Parts: sequence; structure tokens; C-alpha cells
Amino acid sequence: MNNERIETDRLLLIRPQEADAPEIFTRYARDPEVTRYVGFARHWSVDAAYAFLRQSNTEWGRWPAGPYLIRARTDHSLLGGTGLTFETPQRAMTGYVLAKDAWGKGYATETLRAIVELARGLGVRRLYALCHTEHGPSMRVLEKGEFQREGVLRQYMEFPNLSPGQLSDVFCYARILERGRPGAPV
Repeated sequence: MNNERIETDRLLLIRPQEADAPEIFTRYARDPEVTRYVGFARHWSVDAAYAFLRQSNTEWGRWPAGPYLIRARTDHSLLGGTGLTFETPQRAMTGYVLAKDAWGKGYATETLRAIVELARGLGVRRLYALCHTEHGPSMRVLEKGEFQREGVLRQYMEFPNLSPGQLSDVFCYARILERGRPGAPV
């Protein structure tokens, strides 16, 4: 199974490469609105994107999947990022970030569905995501993806672009995946 490239109806999820750094920086990682509710600090230079890519390669070297770039199938334009962060072979976290001009088009929902299928095919049993308690659009995406809100984790995570140095409450959403191949019914 080649996990480095996943295709959906409209999207390509592709393992990031070093040459992608400038585009990651300009498309979404430096935008204060886009990075408001993410757990990584907004990129102030392309060097931060290169650092992300080094971390991405480490994850890919250790696990069967890692970060992905989200690209449009039609023209391969960069729309955002997603991926799996493994804690164990059976437990992983996911998330997504999209460039502002990609908001409201269903790309996050389509991406999340593809990540769920990937995780299922890799034997992940518990897939979860953390969401700032004020980030309504992300909550809706997770709920469309059949993730269940399990509760609030109080003072759990720093959102460096929203409240630097402070811990914020997050909702924990999770989905329990049945064993099987990608595309298998839940």
C-alpha cells in the first residue's frame, strides 16, 4: 500500500517534499487568520516551513504515514495540510488546515473522510482530533466526519497564534474504527 499519495474525488493528499516549503509558507502557514486555531506557531519565514518538513520526514520515517499536503486534483494547487500523528500503532491524532480561499468548499470534510479510511487501513483503532472550544467550523467538520465529542480537556493546549503562553480548553473528538481495509463499512 503506497500511503504517500491518496486521491479523492477532488483532492490529492501527498507526502510533503522539501521543494514544497515556499508554497506552504505563502499559501497558509504565514496567514494569521488561517493559523489562529492551530497548534503550531504562524510561520514568520520560509525557514519555519523547512523545519516542518524535517519534522514531517521524521514522522514518515517512524510510522506508516504522517503529514500530507492537500492539493486540488484539477491543477495541483496547494489548498492546505492534514495528516496522522501516531501515538501508538492503534492510536493516532488528525487535524487539518486550509488556505483562506479554500474555506467553505467541503475540502476539510473530504480530507477528513480520506484520512479516516487511511487510518482504518493502517490498523488505527482510535482516531481523534482536538478542537478549540470556539472553533465552530472545525467542530462541524468533525461531526460530519462522524467523530463523537467526548468532552472538554480543560487548560490543555496552547494556541500560540491566539493566546501565546496560555493554555486553552479544547474539545476532544474521536472515532473508533473497525478493523479492515480502506473503504470497509464502519
